[in-house]
Amino acid sequence: MIPATPPDLDVVIVNWNGGALLRQCLAALALAEGAERVAVTVVDNASTDGSLDGLPALPGPFRVVRNADNRGFGRACNQGAAGGGAPAILFLNPDARVAPDALARARDALLADPACGIVGARLTEADGGTARSCARAPTPGAMLGRAFALDRVGLVPPHFLREFDHEADRVVDQVMGAFLMIRRDLFTALGGFDARFFVYYEDVDLCRRARDAGFTVRHLAGPTAHHLGQGTTRQARAHRLFYILRSEILYAGKHHGRAAALALLAAAFLGQIPLRLAQGLARRSGAGEVLRGARMLAAAVPAILAELRAGPHPSPAAPAKPGGGERA
Repeated sequence: MIPATPPDLDVVIVNWNGGALLRQCLAALALAEGAERVAVTVVDNASTDGSLDGLPALPGPFRVVRNADNRGFGRACNQGAAGGGAPAILFLNPDARVAPDALARARDALLADPACGIVGARLTEADGGTARSCARAPTPGAMLGRAFALDRVGLVPPHFLREFDHEADRVVDQVMGAFLMIRRDLFTALGGFDARFFVYYEDVDLCRRARDAGFTVRHLAGPTAHHLGQGTTRQARAHRLFYILRSEILYAGKHHGRAAALALLAAAFLGQIPLRLAQGLARRSGAGEVLRGARMLAAAVPAILAELRAGPHPSPAAPAKPGGGERA
């Protein structure tokens, strides 16, 4: 019996009540070039909408991991990645639909350059325009300034690279986790996603650690994917606000120290939440969700402070830098 050819690429999709979006995502993967050599894993975080019913058939290996509870995005990504063995892993959101050549082009670009650790595709929006999806590495000053909307008046830079049209390849600080492809050996050496980020900032943190290890993060303009954006989190706005604020604080504590994290915690209650509440009242929509998110953050303050007191968790051994010998 001739053994099966191992996959060229592992695709991991974390689903939570993705509904039709997940089926559309999988249908696009089925039409991808070389789809028979792509292994797809869907990790479902206790969906209740029947989104795993009637999933389309795929040409390559396909499995579904069903979690009994919502374990968060980063932890579920680590689950899905652990079951594969391809040299590259693509973390793909269920609200993204890849172009037929996107997987092959992104994988070839990633593996062609030993110094490249992570690549992202050019994401398109509902109107067909290119999304400004690449971002700057957050600094304490910029994070605090954005909490008070100072980026809107040009006093601090915005998080996303809005001035970059994303129509050319470029080394960047961060690509969005909606389409994030990474070398498996690097992902393993970095210990995967930091599961303390339940959702949001886990991609920021992973890109930061890859760059700290000496690898580049690159935006690719050729491979494309249509991305709806907030496709599964828009249904839970209060939770989304809570997790964005929580993850910002934890990220600041991990990379910039406890003082920066405490300043961001204060800025959430003195800046971001009042501004969002005022915006919701002005629009006559969303104010209640802001208040619910604020109450969730207030209830989580003791746990956040305990996490900050514990300090950064021990990190796995960093991989050797490109050109410095074999990597794990």
